[in-house]
Amino acid sequence: VLYYQPQVIVATGEICGAESLVRWQHTTRGLLPPAEFIAAAEETGLIVPLGVWILNHACRTIKAWRANGVGIPYIVVNISAAQLGAELVTSVRQALVDHELEPAWLMLEITETMLMERVEEAISILQRIRELGIRIAMDDFGTGYSSLSVLQRLPLDTLKIDRSFVSAIDDEVNNARACAIIGAIIAIAKELRLSVVAEGVESAAQLAL
Repeated sequence: VLYYQPQVIVATGEICGAESLVRWQHTTRGLLPPAEFIAAAEETGLIVPLGVWILNHACRTIKAWRANGVGIPYIVVNISAAQLGAELVTSVRQALVDHELEPAWLMLEITETMLMERVEEAISILQRIRELGIRIAMDDFGTGYSSLSVLQRLPLDTLKIDRSFVSAIDDEVNNARACAIIGAIIAIAKELRLSVVAEGVESAAQLAL
């Protein structure tokens, strides 16, 4: 099943997007988070059909929202490393056609670690997706091993500040460092003309920063 987490403009409180989050409704173990099953899906190859299901389900959702007057501008779909291939471009193109979606209504999200494992292939695939008019976000920025030289080559629209940095704002020991890192990420994003999403904002202090 998919749940949707809002992305909010700090200055106005307006919802500007929603990220789709997959969960497994297990018959005996209850609602399982991705950490409990995504790795197994990747190892078995099931992540590919699961990814197609998530993409299409999310597309149907935003189409239904907009048809019913819920004006959320876009929906975010997370992409696994195992999905990063030519078939991803085909799946995305087909989903846009099948659901009669405007490309601007969809954003794909990839992790920094995933990109670093297959940089050249990732750049090629992401460029093809960008040519469809779909925006791309990088998740977990600052937690992997990407270089700034690679960052400037990637066809990105958004950087996401990892929640480990955001949660550290409330930690007296790590607060200063977290604030410095967050400030640096925002500064880099501004210079590259990228938007920024802070993940997992849950307290007044985090929101204020």
